[in-house]
Amino acid sequence: MKTLVCLGLGYSAAHYVSISKQFDRVIGTTRSLRETGQPLVEMIAFDGTTASPELIARVDECDALLISAPPGQTGDPVLACLAETIARGRTRSIVYLSTIGVYGDTGGAWVDEESVPKPGSVRSAARLAAEEAWRRFGAENGKAIAILRLAGIYGPGRNALVTLAEGTARRTVKPGQVFNRIHVTDIAQAIDACFAQNAEGVFNLADDEPAPPQDVIAFAAELLGQAAPPEIPFEDARAGMSAMAQSFYAENRRVRNAKLKQTLGVKLAYPTYREGLRALFATGEGKK
Repeated sequence: MKTLVCLGLGYSAAHYVSISKQFDRVIGTTRSLRETGQPLVEMIAFDGTTASPELIARVDECDALLISAPPGQTGDPVLACLAETIARGRTRSIVYLSTIGVYGDTGGAWVDEESVPKPGSVRSAARLAAEEAWRRFGAENGKAIAILRLAGIYGPGRNALVTLAEGTARRTVKPGQVFNRIHVTDIAQAIDACFAQNAEGVFNLADDEPAPPQDVIAFAAELLGQAAPPEIPFEDARAGMSAMAQSFYAENRRVRNAKLKQTLGVKLAYPTYREGLRALFATGEGKK
């Protein structure tokens, strides 16, 4: 029986578990036990500070690990609590979900995996530190560590069609600003490829077309047959933004994904937001 442990069963990890056929048994963790919508997943509580005997036993005997738990103030919680268990255990393949935010602001210039990360926020700096800790751990313990740097995640229940239907969509315009995105199904594809190939190294997980956010909202509105919200200059919108939203607009970059395709052989199901939103619309997303 091939076993996967997902440390942090969030949106992306849960989607992966729902479609992957590689594992016969899946264990997931959450900060507090609750209904996950994943009936085939065995859930264990993990608060990021203490690993229960049950979790230690499951990690010790698993074949692969998917890490999506975010770093805390004292570093990566999984390594802090489970490093010795993972080092002695039988797992050989580990996938760590990170963020393209580690590159920081490039003024719209292109980045790839050879670009030097220059995180511009505390959150992204913590992610980069966690990446480096996992890569050191892999080298010291003979584990294959694949780092997936994710662009803006969208998919079922989390997309521009939904925000338009809810009346929360905003077309904030900052001249020259672009973002890459990635559909959760393509994240699952990449995770699956990493485990199948026992992959090592860093891979950018982003779509083919970095695009202005206001264009995405306009396209979604067109699919729904409604007028797009009016454009709002960034300087006017900034006061009403959360600190996290403002941090996104503080960074502007274009992300290359050639390594994902060439090394892992991943063919994106949704190479741009247009294909992704069309497919979501076809399933009824955003329709009242």
